[in-house]
Amino acid sequence: MLDRIPNKEDIIGAAGIIKPYVNRTPVLTSATFNKRYNSELYFKCENFQKVGAFKSRGAVHALLSIPEPDRINGVCTHSSGNHAQALARAAGLFGVPAYIVMPENSPQVKIDAVRNYGGRITFCKPNLEAREATLKEVQKQTGAIEVHPYDNYDIIAGQATAAKELLEEEPDLEMVLCPVGGGGLLAGTALAVQYFSANRAKVIACEPDGADDAFRSFQKGKIVPSVSPHTIADGLLTSLGKRNFPIIQDYVMEIVTVSDASIIEAMRLIYERIKIVIEPSSAVPLAAIAEQKIAVSGKKTGVIISGGNVDLKKLPF
Repeated sequence: MLDRIPNKEDIIGAAGIIKPYVNRTPVLTSATFNKRYNSELYFKCENFQKVGAFKSRGAVHALLSIPEPDRINGVCTHSSGNHAQALARAAGLFGVPAYIVMPENSPQVKIDAVRNYGGRITFCKPNLEAREATLKEVQKQTGAIEVHPYDNYDIIAGQATAAKELLEEEPDLEMVLCPVGGGGLLAGTALAVQYFSANRAKVIACEPDGADDAFRSFQKGKIVPSVSPHTIADGLLTSLGKRNFPIIQDYVMEIVTVSDASIIEAMRLIYERIKIVIEPSSAVPLAAIAEQKIAVSGKKTGVIISGGNVDLKKLPF
């Protein structure tokens, strides 16, 4: 189990450890988007990942980083959906119980998926205080080891493998755009770019206006908690973790925010033009391009599509 910021060898090692259990996801392009934005956009499609999101990478790596005797009582976490699914699946692969605390307003599609993977769900009020308090009670009752959704170096190393793969296919990217919620994917992406980018691509994080705690944290140089966030991008509601924030401060160039209206429009465009199913959080980087918050013209730009777990009965367009 890592107790420090992952180095290059840690991320290479994580990629080897998780390889049998996750997908190497495709990198897709769109001539329409390239023409519209005068750019070369490369979409790393983690919506094609196991459980439909990048979270499988970190969950498998974190679980396998726990010594086998220590897993006997299971693992536990709090999550609104994608990490919950990923940890439940990872635990199931190795015969380990998974105890998942989920906010009571979590999308039904994600609740159903956690149950299908064998996760044992305890519901709580939809705020960080309730999530953490409920998890402590679950942990006390079960003796399970907590696997935090993002504030965990093994998770960060696992999530970094997505950008590592992207850079293996497109090593001369000039920018990499990534959504940010808790910061595990962003921290991992920033480290991967630092270690594997041929020309040290700029990493820019993208966040909804209604859940802009990472933007405010970045500006103030200290973690500003996410309080009563409101956005359609339900995967980006949580506060940054203390382990990933220093990585973000050191290796992320900028954090920009976008409106929900732009997120919905970008989501619709990706459905129409690339013909793939994504969740709202995944559309935030394209929304930032559309709002001209990021200048991509004339640049080779990587875009991390974080996941595709959306309730198809409740599409916002």
